[in-house]
Amino acid sequence: MHIDETQLENFIIDSGLISKDEMEASISLSREKKQGIGSVLISRGILSEDDLRRMQAYILGIPFVDLKNQKLDFPVLSLIPEPIARNHNIVAFKKTAEALEVAMLDTEDLTAIDFVKKKVGLRILPRLTDGESMKWALLSYQKTLKAEFGDIIQAEASALQPMKDSMDDDAPEDELKKLAEDIPVVRIVDTLLKHAIIQDASDIHIEPEENQVLVRYRIDGILRDAMILPKNTASGITARIKVLSNLKLDEKRIPQDGRFKIDAEGEKVSFRVSTLPTYYGEKTVMRLLRESVSGFTLEGLGFHGHGLEDIHKALKLTTGMVLATGPTGSGKTTTLYTMLDILNTPSVNISTIEDPIEYQMARINQTQVRPEIGFTFANGLRTLVRQDPDIIMVGEIRDNETAGLAINASLTGHLVLSTLHTNSAAGAIPRLLDMKAEPFLLVSTLNIVIAQRLVRKLAASKTKYFLNKEELTSLGNVVSLERMLTLLREEKIVGPKDEWDKIPFWKPVPGKDSEDGYASRIGIHEVLRVTATIKELIMKGATAGDLEDRAKTDGMMTMIEDGIFKAVQGTTTIEEVLRVVSE
Repeated sequence: MHIDETQLENFIIDSGLISKDEMEASISLSREKKQGIGSVLISRGILSEDDLRRMQAYILGIPFVDLKNQKLDFPVLSLIPEPIARNHNIVAFKKTAEALEVAMLDTEDLTAIDFVKKKVGLRILPRLTDGESMKWALLSYQKTLKAEFGDIIQAEASALQPMKDSMDDDAPEDELKKLAEDIPVVRIVDTLLKHAIIQDASDIHIEPEENQVLVRYRIDGILRDAMILPKNTASGITARIKVLSNLKLDEKRIPQDGRFKIDAEGEKVSFRVSTLPTYYGEKTVMRLLRESVSGFTLEGLGFHGHGLEDIHKALKLTTGMVLATGPTGSGKTTTLYTMLDILNTPSVNISTIEDPIEYQMARINQTQVRPEIGFTFANGLRTLVRQDPDIIMVGEIRDNETAGLAINASLTGHLVLSTLHTNSAAGAIPRLLDMKAEPFLLVSTLNIVIAQRLVRKLAASKTKYFLNKEELTSLGNVVSLERMLTLLREEKIVGPKDEWDKIPFWKPVPGKDSEDGYASRIGIHEVLRVTATIKELIMKGATAGDLEDRAKTDGMMTMIEDGIFKAVQGTTTIEEVLRVVSE
């Protein structure tokens, strides 16, 4: 289904949509740049991508479909999993007994067509569509899924038998086990889990209240109400989750922790479960952990410029420490795993000690701490250094003993990666000194300290605006505008003579591509390289503030500066950066 360039050129000329002069200039430019005529016409603003697709559909004899504002049938739409639909811009919209019609932006994407054909076992009929139609169809996944999800939950909840008053407090284990295997309860929990995975939630909160059960998802770092369930579902849902995670069904007075794994659309997802007794019953929180971390890059996580170069240099060293710092849920573990992925070659032995193991990685020896039997980070680390590792990853430095052992391991010919709970990169150094780390050992081992937070990324639809004088003054109270301009010019994000009145920022457009105008998250970072001048300050016992000032002089971009940098790029908004950095 390939279109010959000459065929496309002749069709455009014959259609009379473009003047002869413009067409000749575009063909000349196409030959010079060795680009297709279509790409050249789009880049010159003569044709839109959708105009070109309509022409291609006509030449190929493929129907062109407009899906905008159409109600798409959920069973047909869901034949193609949303991640595949989103990545390949392919959606199913019409099904017959023998064939499935799919709308695409690129009918030459044979991989996607082949995948869908194998999955559904039907003849695939590709149809071309435009960008707006594809956005509408992808948004329909969420809209339809919510309706479908609500219908299933409500239907199953109404099918549940009313519980005895004593069920919540004194039910024996065999009754609770029977309840956990009740088909409506199983379906409710399965639907909750499936919906959370498709919504790309990181956590599920199931909270019993006086007259109802509130279900909330954390999506892109923000907790959102997902569903309100009848009160009579509480015992069954909790019992079902306890069965899945091998927890004690009849123990409701103390918190419990467990874990289980499911296979969703070929993707393995682990759920880390925590139950807590509350006034109205047991609250359950589940953390979703996708077990595959491959495909992440440091650039994809949001690193750039000098910071990115400094990390790559540190990862080439065979000794020393690389630390990631930040609060819980700031993406530290993902950053460490991405570094391990870079370091994971056949020539090195990598061992980790974690709590818990969040992602499973091939060729890496991963060990989980078990404090209840005395197997702590410190004990595990002592054993790891006797396992002939080249690279060690310690999940978290929590105490003086682990800090001392990690520093000694990096002194004795190992590259050590770990995390620490501090608010800034510079703050990690006084924290380690508080943990009784010797300053002279610290300057010999510490290579890089990364501090990070996660900000929500703007969806594709966003609006441009410029800051007025008042807003610029307000921004100037948070970062140095002059220094910010220098940093933006260094990485060629703005022109060498651009001033703030010519530099655009962006705002979300709620409801078009996503509910609130944001989609997924990216890191904002500061990367502190331990230079000779930083080492001198450590030996003098300098404060975190002094260390940060020196690091900025040495070229470090602070976290808030990196946030404003990404706001200028159109990746996020100023408001989102200030929300996250001030938390």
